[in-house]
Amino acid sequence: MKYYQVQTNVLSERYLNKLWKKINAVPYFTVNNLNRDFVQTKGFSVVFRRDGLSTIEQKFPFFKPYLDVALQPDCNAFYLNPLLLGAGSRVDPHIDRSLRSYCKTIDPPFVVSVLYVKVPECMSGGELVLKSGKRHVAKIAPQANSLVYFQGDLTHSVNPVKTRGNRLSIVCEQYDLTPDELEEIPSFTVESRAYAHDR
Repeated sequence: MKYYQVQTNVLSERYLNKLWKKINAVPYFTVNNLNRDFVQTKGFSVVFRRDGLSTIEQKFPFFKPYLDVALQPDCNAFYLNPLLLGAGSRVDPHIDRSLRSYCKTIDPPFVVSVLYVKVPECMSGGELVLKSGKRHVAKIAPQANSLVYFQGDLTHSVNPVKTRGNRLSIVCEQYDLTPDELEEIPSFTVESRAYAHDR
């Protein structure tokens, strides 16, 4: 993969509709727990290692078809977050390193995957912008049922959403950690402004 790739029609429409309803019903799903780069967004985060997959599938069974498709075999630690943007929402430029709160020396993820669950019709704004250093790599318009993979060391942002309606994606930072780094990462935990960590 050079910078990024896009897959379309990866899951059934029925499943995406179910995913939309299930995520919105999760009590953790509230004002985002992510940093100030995420402006007017909602979400929650699930941290897990590969040995925690059975726990995430038990607590959030509706994620399983997505995980079966999205997770890369060479990766062993993951930071997953459903991300909801509406009119006025945006994500400022940043490089993902969300597991740094558990392991200070961690490198950016090997790859980041983004599944677009729901995108309003005739949406204006909300594009994913990718940069390598100062070089513009891509501007990707969100499309429901498309799965984007991009290199974890790319600077990325989401342009302000200009139209009404909600744009829901599932973002998963996928890491290939050393055994020592992996020991610092919980097998499974949830991060949310709604509740304390659920270990």
